[in-house]
Amino acid sequence: MRIVVIGGTGLIGAQVVRLLDDGGHEAVAASPSTGVDTLTGRGLSEALRGAEVVVDVTNSPSFEEEVARVFFVRSTRNQVAAGKEAGVRHHVALSIIGIERLPEIGYYRAKVAQEEALREGGVPYSIVRAGQFFEFVGPVMDMGTDGTEVRLPSTQLRPIAAADVARAVADTAQSRPLEGFRQIAGPEVHRLDRLGSITLAARPDGRSVVTDEDAGLFAGVPDGILTGDDTVETAATRYEEWLRQS
Repeated sequence: MRIVVIGGTGLIGAQVVRLLDDGGHEAVAASPSTGVDTLTGRGLSEALRGAEVVVDVTNSPSFEEEVARVFFVRSTRNQVAAGKEAGVRHHVALSIIGIERLPEIGYYRAKVAQEEALREGGVPYSIVRAGQFFEFVGPVMDMGTDGTEVRLPSTQLRPIAAADVARAVADTAQSRPLEGFRQIAGPEVHRLDRLGSITLAARPDGRSVVTDEDAGLFAGVPDGILTGDDTVETAATRYEEWLRQS
């Protein structure tokens, strides 16, 4: 089966391509570096020719709401249109747990708009909603760093390794369309400030964590939103295990 992975050269996409190749499929990585621009539509029709499944793991170049909304909505509509022309039978998109419950975060509103564009597009679809990636903890800490202090709120997360997300996405791409959501997260609920402390204990660099409920993107998010409900599938990899191995 020919499966085109939009964003197939990135953190998740490259792993999805490898998993699909290992599963005996013809997995094609599509990205600006391979001549495919979903925002303008350049190269999409050619890339999707003969594809049965499209996997979208792209991300906006900015967390600013308007930029992100334009990117996600226009890219999704372009992919759906090209997919219909090519006869695509399943469109899989990667999203985030809890976004519909956080309208105050502009980037999340843009992701909701992306999901809506896919649902309304008329192609059988599946949406994989994942927890925050382990790989994003370090950048979030860097954004919250002030001198030797890392200021983080005690927001609850249920983070997950990118490799586990890729496996869920690849598995979904090889299955029947859900016409709905699949949720996947890590095995443990952590508070963000505690994640920072765990990280610095494993990789000390002179910084220390200060709990600041007003700091950063996740400030003020109520418990239970970014951790998902009882339908969330649990991946195996634990954060401390991932830290030791990465």
